[in-house]
Amino acid sequence: MSAIGKGLRRRGRLIAEAVSPPRKPLDAVPAPRGELPEEPPYVAPRAPRLVDAPVFVLSSVRSGSTLLRVVLNSHSEIRAPHEMHLRTIHVHLSRDFTADAMKALELDKSELEHVLWDRLLHHELTRSGKRVIVDKTPPNTLIWPRLHRCWPNARYLLLLRHPGAVLQSLTSRRTDPDHEAILAEVLSYSEKLEEARQNLPVHVITYEDLTAEPEKVTRGICDYLGVAWEPAMLDYGTKDHGTFRPQLGDWSTTIKSGRIQPARGADPGVELPPRLRELAKAWGYPG
Repeated sequence: MSAIGKGLRRRGRLIAEAVSPPRKPLDAVPAPRGELPEEPPYVAPRAPRLVDAPVFVLSSVRSGSTLLRVVLNSHSEIRAPHEMHLRTIHVHLSRDFTADAMKALELDKSELEHVLWDRLLHHELTRSGKRVIVDKTPPNTLIWPRLHRCWPNARYLLLLRHPGAVLQSLTSRRTDPDHEAILAEVLSYSEKLEEARQNLPVHVITYEDLTAEPEKVTRGICDYLGVAWEPAMLDYGTKDHGTFRPQLGDWSTTIKSGRIQPARGADPGVELPPRLRELAKAWGYPG
């Protein structure tokens, strides 16, 4: 074939490919728009914290956390305010582009909430003029992994009480107690407490010991927090601890008395479910 013929043939092939390009292999064909794999959600790095090592009291409800709170708040260097309920404070990204705007700042919804939580603790600590802040909200126990993620250097006071006594106290506080719901609530808190005990560097105390030997227990807490023990901690009634009201802490006459009173023990005649009995034993309570 002449050079001219070869050139015309090649030109014809190029024109045909332009009009009807050769098929691509199946694995080279892009998926339809709706079937494109989604990018993994953006996870922001941890932003700097204003409060590097806050203290959290982890406990079940009805375990003496308000007593511990007012005892600690009576110390000249410890601020322990009412229950702060950080886990109920959320950030709402209200527009489609808001998440992208925050991503450009290396923030996401979760980290924005962490920044806000940290700012609230710092605000209260600065307002108090003290140097250690303690949050004693019992539901914090249910989110301890997130607290640990937010503040890797946080410190924890694990406050235990015999599960049987917690059941009795909670039942007596309810007008029309749902015994199954109460049992489920106490078990949920107890499981999370045990998880925290096994996974966090906690300082463990019991409500029973706090009321029986308050000086010994509070001295141990002060050593853990790196502050000197003060006798005023045992005379909390002489200090102002704010308003006692539902959802912010215990408002019973026992707390309002201003004196540490003996703990009510568990009724030995009450039979605990197997799991609660197992946890009670793990925490050092008699079977």
